[in-house]
Amino acid sequence: MLSRIDPMVRLLVLAIVLASLLPATGNGRDIAQLILNLAVFLLFFLNGMRLSRADVARGMGNWRFLTVLAAWSFLALAFVGLGLSQILAPALPPLVALGFLYLGTLPSTVQSATAYTSMAGGNVAISVVAAALLNIMGVFVSVPVFSLLGGGAEAEFGAGGLTKIVLILILPFALGQMLQSRGGKFVMENPVLVRWMDRTAIAIAVYVAFSGAVEQGIWGLLDGASWAWLFVGLIVMLAIAYGGAWLVGGAMRLDKPERISFLYAGAHKSVAMGAPLALVLFPAASAGLILVPLLVYHLLQLVVSAPLANRLNPQHH
Repeated sequence: MLSRIDPMVRLLVLAIVLASLLPATGNGRDIAQLILNLAVFLLFFLNGMRLSRADVARGMGNWRFLTVLAAWSFLALAFVGLGLSQILAPALPPLVALGFLYLGTLPSTVQSATAYTSMAGGNVAISVVAAALLNIMGVFVSVPVFSLLGGGAEAEFGAGGLTKIVLILILPFALGQMLQSRGGKFVMENPVLVRWMDRTAIAIAVYVAFSGAVEQGIWGLLDGASWAWLFVGLIVMLAIAYGGAWLVGGAMRLDKPERISFLYAGAHKSVAMGAPLALVLFPAASAGLILVPLLVYHLLQLVVSAPLANRLNPQHH
């Protein structure tokens, strides 16, 4: 039974349980943060090597699809997140409520959005490029949008955070693109390497962030009623994200394969980007609480996506 559960879900649960029982604090947190920074650097370097420049150029050619998708992912869902964070503010701790806005500003996942697009019979090529480009854009767009809509009151970040983004996310990706001719073939022939690195970086980021949340007393901060409100908010967010993305794809008159690609790229939100970025931007204690909605949303989106893919593609078993 356990083997049927998505490996990412198992890793997320393991990281949260480990952080709850043995949180990284003091010097331990500094060491864990350093390991995380190195893991994220390596992950973005490998992604830079893996994504061919020709694919990037080809995907960027479908500007209509990508422009609307970016507007949906970064702006429309950011405003949905802002609305939910304000509606739920009386029922949730301030940083957890703010997490709804943070969730809304993030790009989609690369791996799962592409995998489910393939299962549903969607256009996989455009899905790969769209998700990859959204993640690159997310480094530049998610932070300003969050800062602008959030007012920077609850979780401040400045030049230091942006410098870290350049050094840990943008620089390694650029290096990977530049060195593609030397090691790109090896990386492309060994996708399991990137997948393993991806999951490792996410697990460490979730462990470090949740350790901070445990130190802040998250299990005491969120009672049964708070968890119930959190789930209600996330179910509303899921319904708007999936339903809205499908309707926008229809309004654009996309063919079914492209519409399926738009659905998954537009509804999924990335822990791979969200967890490390939160740790770059905020202190671990704040990051852990801000990430709570994202972590639960990520689990729910995986639960929803598989049966939806089967429904969209009756041939898939």
